[in-house]
Amino acid sequence: MSLPELPDPIPGEPEVHPDEVTRVPLAIEDWLTVVVMALLALITFANVLVRYFTSQSFAWTEEISVFLMIVLALVAGSAAVARNRHIRIEFFADNGPEARQRALARFGAFMMFLFFAVLAVLSARVVYDDIRFGETSPGIGVPVWWYTMWMPVMSVAIAGRALGLFIRRGRRP
Repeated sequence: MSLPELPDPIPGEPEVHPDEVTRVPLAIEDWLTVVVMALLALITFANVLVRYFTSQSFAWTEEISVFLMIVLALVAGSAAVARNRHIRIEFFADNGPEARQRALARFGAFMMFLFFAVLAVLSARVVYDDIRFGETSPGIGVPVWWYTMWMPVMSVAIAGRALGLFIRRGRRP
């Protein structure tokens, strides 16, 4: 499958690069970002209105907002890995012979996979401990595992995206 042709860039505008073709659609991260941002905006707006009209605030908004911002960071990390826009030292990654660039890209993708796979295992242990000890959140008293369960889930997603990037970088000639 070939990538769609893009029109010539407009002078002065940044060049647009199409997303690589992936087995798992990148629209998943895009839509999750939209939903999480909309929830954050709604929660914050509701809290502002309540504070303005009643001089009180919703106690639960800070706890939920922090949780949503963490989820947003993990979703954005997954999208960055899938799109190969993750942090790297471009002087080394984008210079030199093509074989070295490919080897460094594969090494970086594999190390991301390894990191997030280990993070998934360790954060799953945290979730297990939260369930086992019955930890509750300080703000609204819900089980803490409701929040912490997303760390291993998103770590597995990012590890999967990194593994996909590793495989795609190995296929290039």
